[in-house]
Amino acid sequence: MKKLFFVFAFLIPLIIRAQTIKTDVLVIGNGDAALAAGMQSYKSGVRTLILTQDQGFTGQKSGSTKSAEVQKLYKNLTIWEAKKLAQLGETTSKVKGKEVKKKIDSTTYLNVIHNVQYTEISRSGNGWELKLANGQSLKSKILVLADDPAKLLSALKIKTLASVETEVLSYNKNLYRTTIAGISASEPRYLSLYNLLIPNQENLLFIPPGNIELGQAAGATAAYAAFFETKTSLSNLKRIQGELLSYKLALMPFEDIKAVDSNWLAIQKIGVTGILKAEIKGGKAYFNPEVKVTYDEIKQPLKDYYYKAQIWFDDHQNIPINLENTISLVSYVGNKSVEATKTELQKKWNKSYKFSSKYDLNKNLTRREFSVIINEYLKPFDDVNVDKTGRVIR
Repeated sequence: MKKLFFVFAFLIPLIIRAQTIKTDVLVIGNGDAALAAGMQSYKSGVRTLILTQDQGFTGQKSGSTKSAEVQKLYKNLTIWEAKKLAQLGETTSKVKGKEVKKKIDSTTYLNVIHNVQYTEISRSGNGWELKLANGQSLKSKILVLADDPAKLLSALKIKTLASVETEVLSYNKNLYRTTIAGISASEPRYLSLYNLLIPNQENLLFIPPGNIELGQAAGATAAYAAFFETKTSLSNLKRIQGELLSYKLALMPFEDIKAVDSNWLAIQKIGVTGILKAEIKGGKAYFNPEVKVTYDEIKQPLKDYYYKAQIWFDDHQNIPINLENTISLVSYVGNKSVEATKTELQKKWNKSYKFSSKYDLNKNLTRREFSVIINEYLKPFDDVNVDKTGRVIR
């Protein structure tokens, strides 16, 4: 696939009308991470500008060398531009070799400026201001840098910015509950929100140029701060996690649970809580959705989340985790009617949850079925908070 040169004539009318262009989130970079950050910020509903330092996104190579997720990003950007050009006309631009007339709408939520260098960068109140080589200025509330940080380091008068540290998925500590991106590489890893935030540097995120998952996580985090007009240090973990899940970014790198799975969201949420844990083997994390749930694997995690679960497990020693007992558990802990829960579950079992099994109170539940029921009736991911280390706050 040839490199596409997306030329957005967004600056042309603004040069005449204003010296300063304002946006909520400014992303600097040419790679897949910059594109992912910009697209996610835009989708999350804030004005976003991506400033590349070259003719287009250098991450775009042959389709055979790029993941489906990265190819989808470029496709979405192409569709977005095509719609924008179709709706507006006046200035001339070239897209895919064809000249197209378009009028620029400065209120649009996504703009891209290609191949305009920035010469200076500085703090501006709680945000940022960039001077461009063409004499213009950019102002933004939040800055996401996925590029060489040399100019930024000089402006901040510091020697270095620490690289974003991802963690190997392990249950020896609870930090995995603060994940905002699951990464499958040579080993299962995740990014904690608190490893993305930079100490003593508000409204600034610095990410490697080539990682789409980190880019998407940074875009949602930047959008949160801009949308709620707050500092990045005050980011709300649950809101950012929920936003990313709504756009199908896996928070846990489960090899055997894909986004097309009808129970993907419930399994991701229960996976983040650690109520059911992955099996890690061969450098991959497996959720094993069709394996039967055991009493011992859920006892302590549920007791950690709910005081009433401690009482229930004390009263129900070493019993099978079948549907009847699970209904008893969620009804007791969640203050629900047992009979009403049975009736509701029977209606939803195949139609809503898409389970292949039959509704049977005596059946031992799979990890898939248990995840969906716990997520639906107790909502540990949505309703129970954790601190910066992942410890449950009750």
